[in-house]
Amino acid sequence: MSRATDITVPDQSGRRAVVTGGSDGIGLGIATRLAAAGAEVVLPVRNPRKGEAALAAIRTSAPGADVSLCALDLSSLDSVAALGRTLLDEDRPVHVLVGNAGVMTPPDRRTTADGFELQLGTNHLGHAALVLHLLPLLRAGRARVVSQISIAAARGTVHWDDLSWERSYDGMAAYRSSKIAYGLFGLELARRSEAAGWGITSVLSHPGVAPTSLLAARPEVGRADDTREVRLIRRLSAWGITGTPTSAGLPALHAATSPDVEGGRLYGPGGLGHLAGAPAEQRLYRSLRSTDEARRVWAETERLVGVRAA
Repeated sequence: MSRATDITVPDQSGRRAVVTGGSDGIGLGIATRLAAAGAEVVLPVRNPRKGEAALAAIRTSAPGADVSLCALDLSSLDSVAALGRTLLDEDRPVHVLVGNAGVMTPPDRRTTADGFELQLGTNHLGHAALVLHLLPLLRAGRARVVSQISIAAARGTVHWDDLSWERSYDGMAAYRSSKIAYGLFGLELARRSEAAGWGITSVLSHPGVAPTSLLAARPEVGRADDTREVRLIRRLSAWGITGTPTSAGLPALHAATSPDVEGGRLYGPGGLGHLAGAPAEQRLYRSLRSTDEARRVWAETERLVGVRAA
């Protein structure tokens, strides 16, 4: 099923797109399709070697693609601020921002450069800070902002009692909390944009389930070997039950480009269990439905990252 799934990406000529996590997997697929459709694609990357390999892959797949690299470590608010300054100094509107990068379930609690639990800091705070820094450019571009959450966010809550998991650590619960917070922030962005006339269309997407690097061996997060989960997902993907890295990127790509997309909505695979299949709008998870919770996330996020909406 997932192998035959595809979408048509509208012409993106004249549009500037920023895609985090674009150096491999789902993000690389999203960046490649945007570039092939004519967008100028900016890839903020932590690893320059992987970034250069991604550039080469995109240019091979889409000859003549307008794509460039810049430095970004989402686990460092200083790095996020530096990228914000770079793009603001260029003073060019951003028309598409896809927040796709992330980390998942380090076996032991790890922290960012700023002392936050790694998943909270990378999956949510780093992306949210980038949005806040780039708001002038996003408003100028009447941008489509896509927050890539996870099917795991269908359960759980924001871990308000111990946001950074200092008293105890549960990797999956921390992952869910980070993705729910990120989703609530994206929904609050949609509401604020509508109320203030910013012209930003903020939407959520999730990739379903696919064999990406999230659960594979990642020494940088303390995981020396592939998890049992990713080995199972690879088998299920080969049987067509779950998606592929290519098909899993389609909901975010649809959310970023389709003229039918509306702000404040969630898009994911439309197949059985939303594991794979063509992109489709889905009902917001219960964890994402409280406007009070979204406002709380926004306010606390501004406080933690030290940036307020301009």
